[in-house]
Amino acid sequence: MAKTKPGKKDLDSYTIKGTNKVVRPGDCVLMRPSDSDKPPYVARVEKLEADHRNNVKVRVRWYYRPEESLGGRRQFHGVKELFLSDHYDMQSAHTIEGKCIVHSFKNYTKLDNVGTEDYFCRFEYKAATGGFTPDRVAVYCKCEMPYNPDDLMVQCEGCKDWFHPNCMGMTIEEAKKLDQFLCSDCSSDDDAKRPLSSFHVSPSSDVKVESKRRKR
Repeated sequence: MAKTKPGKKDLDSYTIKGTNKVVRPGDCVLMRPSDSDKPPYVARVEKLEADHRNNVKVRVRWYYRPEESLGGRRQFHGVKELFLSDHYDMQSAHTIEGKCIVHSFKNYTKLDNVGTEDYFCRFEYKAATGGFTPDRVAVYCKCEMPYNPDDLMVQCEGCKDWFHPNCMGMTIEEAKKLDQFLCSDCSSDDDAKRPLSSFHVSPSSDVKVESKRRKR
């Protein structure tokens, strides 16, 4: 057991009020915001403790949504994307509304269905400076944007790079009907290919068309 202040004890678990869901250190949780119009906050539980009156407190490490970061939401950020911040807090356990799962980026892209409790994280975020780790990721398509798992992309049979249908002059419906696809570089026999950046975060390489289906 970790050291605690006199009169306080560490807890191995906490049952969310009004539910049978059990929270343990390391779990990700949804926490009630002060403004009811806002979506719940997402945090990772670092520690649970109770005082002599059995009031339970939880030490959390906050996840930020892209719009909560200094740079704001950008085109390549997924709807369910979160940043693991260096911002820690002590909160009342009563503010925990439910549990959720924050997947790695790779595991999220392999999900057959994305549920309401599914999120993903590919960056750590420094709240004071707005810095990210890693600070570079792979880019795709003619638009040279990082991969957004919410967007459908098609893979070139030649160079194996991925492209947005609209960047290639196609509709999504047309892209889904393709038997195979060659980008303009490969179809014009131009062998000069753009290199990817050093941080390779790619879509699944075993399918030609990739998108995410959401549970409603």
